[in-house]
Amino acid sequence: MERNLKNVLVISFGFLLLFTAYGGLQSLQSSLNSEEGLGVASLSVLYAALIVSSMFLPPILIKKLGCKWTIAGSMCCYIAFSLGNFYASWYTLIPTSVILGLGGAPLWSAKCTYLTIAGNSYAEKAGKIGKDIISQYFGVFFLIFQSSGIWGNLISSLILSQSSSKVEISEDDLACCGAYDCISNTANTTALAEPSKSLIYTLLGVYTASGVLAVLLIIIFLDQIKSEQAENEKEIQKTSSFWSTFLATFQHLKDKRQCLLIPLTMYSGFEQGFLAGDYTKTYVTCALGIHYVGYVMICFSAVNSLCSLLFGKISQFTGRKFLFALATVTNAACIIALLLWKPHSNQLAVFFIFPALWGLSDAIWQTQTNGLYGVLFEKHTEAAFANYRLWESCGFVIAFGYSTTLRVYIKLYILLAVLILSMVTYGVVEYLEAKRSPGTSAATEKENEGPRTQETRI
Repeated sequence: MERNLKNVLVISFGFLLLFTAYGGLQSLQSSLNSEEGLGVASLSVLYAALIVSSMFLPPILIKKLGCKWTIAGSMCCYIAFSLGNFYASWYTLIPTSVILGLGGAPLWSAKCTYLTIAGNSYAEKAGKIGKDIISQYFGVFFLIFQSSGIWGNLISSLILSQSSSKVEISEDDLACCGAYDCISNTANTTALAEPSKSLIYTLLGVYTASGVLAVLLIIIFLDQIKSEQAENEKEIQKTSSFWSTFLATFQHLKDKRQCLLIPLTMYSGFEQGFLAGDYTKTYVTCALGIHYVGYVMICFSAVNSLCSLLFGKISQFTGRKFLFALATVTNAACIIALLLWKPHSNQLAVFFIFPALWGLSDAIWQTQTNGLYGVLFEKHTEAAFANYRLWESCGFVIAFGYSTTLRVYIKLYILLAVLILSMVTYGVVEYLEAKRSPGTSAATEKENEGPRTQETRI
């Protein structure tokens, strides 16, 4: 097997194991730790810490430790969060949420940097187009990674369903479901009894073990990788001031293309936050019961995973503009339909159609936006991907922030407005790239910069 592909698979399966645990825990926080809103508070603190982390940690850690050890160390932060859930309190869960948030940005930035360097390295050796290989690598990664939603939901459902008891949802409660949800908690009474401590500890034990396996996989099988660019700048970095590194993420905002991509990056957080927080609550749980949430999210994850591979492959034939247009039309149609649809338990198939379409769109947002960052900002990948995590986290924080104060139809209108703004600013980025020297874009310039192409080294 080609070495770069092996490394891509190692990272992909490492993230699969890690986020099988974290994804399952995140979706259960509001249920397992509902007392005094501890679970929701921990998620808010987590994403706030992730924003702070995005501002300065990724460039520092990647330069000091390299991509491999940054990934391994950051994964340990996720394990700490799993351990904090064994005895969930304000004194254990909040600190471990901060730890996870601080490790989140370096983890994702190092992953994106690694895949971009590996893609460029293989493209140079094979005589292929760099952006196509990068897109394929991201497609393989998200194919495997997005399936973590399947396994995380399946594990929690199989373990916690042993103590579940279903209740009948009345017509009065059904009338309060959907976009124009009633300002009342009566429609959201769940059909899940509180699981026993032994079941919770079993679940947390499985999740913790999954995280430990992820760290071991990275440490043992992932090759260290460095770029020629990083080697050339080694002496400069030695004399660079701390503040220069600290402000690298903000300095990257001097690139107007990065500023124009902020709405698109934030939309990724908005749309994921809506599906996980609002669709599951005001549509699925309200009309069907909480025991259907896992199955609905498995549908989303399965479609997302398959489409990630598909779009990673076909992007070299269709181009990213077509895929972004497809995601926009699909997401906009779903938003409008959700505004008009009145969910009822007799329409079971419809509850799965929406997450399937959402998964298709999200696959494009994830693979193509990550790939776009790698192509446009090859010279500053660490700072660029740190900005990606920063602004996506802002989208999550805002979505979680107004989740309990705004009605669903208002959130849908906000989502639609951000989607439209994202496509307008993205269109400007493509226009600016087209205006570069005749027949040249960031992607083609990258391919012609032979001496600067990054190489793989253990």
